[in-house]
Amino acid sequence: MTHLIQTLVLGLLVGGVYALMSSGFTLVFGVMRIINLAHAAMIVLAAFLTWWVWDRTGIDPLLLGVLATPIMYGVGWVFYRAVIARVHRIDHELAMVASFGAAIAAGGVIALIWGTDLHLATPDYFNKSFTVGSVVVPRAQLYACLGAIALLVALYVLLRSTYVGRAIRACSVNRDSAALVGINIERTMAQMFAIGAATTGFGGGALSVIYQFFPESHFVWIGRILCVVILGGLGSLFGAGLGAAILGVGEALTASYVDTQWATTVPYILIIAILLVRPRGLLGSRHRADGGHA
Repeated sequence: MTHLIQTLVLGLLVGGVYALMSSGFTLVFGVMRIINLAHAAMIVLAAFLTWWVWDRTGIDPLLLGVLATPIMYGVGWVFYRAVIARVHRIDHELAMVASFGAAIAAGGVIALIWGTDLHLATPDYFNKSFTVGSVVVPRAQLYACLGAIALLVALYVLLRSTYVGRAIRACSVNRDSAALVGINIERTMAQMFAIGAATTGFGGGALSVIYQFFPESHFVWIGRILCVVILGGLGSLFGAGLGAAILGVGEALTASYVDTQWATTVPYILIIAILLVRPRGLLGSRHRADGGHA
């Protein structure tokens, strides 16, 4: 029983980080109906930035992840204005293709700057843990999960309690109606995309501490992110949290009771299973042709 509880705790801690990594992706889809395949590349970019600064200054990489949040907001804003907005006006479906091309290009640029070796940030608490009864709680995973939860709460408050958040929610329901009440649709879309990118700041910082990473590892992470949002339901923030918890626990149980190598197949098995049983995801809803919810 102790071993099972230990496994569940580790899975939920990792799931908290997965939830933050996936939140920006699912929100961008929920508002804009754009599948941003460059989202994982932004996480890897943030991981390299936090690792690089940590390596030279010794500043905590999780703190650097928080500081990277506005930087990634700017990256998202520029990417949306320079690429996504222009392509989206021509053909809605091309935005996904453009984001995939940007992800490949980003991987190449990152490799040119930092090389192709594996990297991992190891702060002082990296190999330390807390003991609660007979359960060991690694500090790195705990701090990363708590930081992710705090930022998810901040994101929820922003969406619920600010003008920008209300404008974003209005656009997600019906853009035409939002425009009629004076909301600048284009500016709101840019803000939404940039907010989604901002979540990759701390996500990258957490990645740099918990997992080894290299420039092309964004291909692995986009698979995990897609699994989370498909499980929970595309466009659902709470669904992303639920899907992340399921994936984290599923990977932990598989690694502990089956084989570590099989854990990498869990996201894809879950995607197939949920598409067969409930294509909309656990908390997903149907979308109308005008972009609203059915």
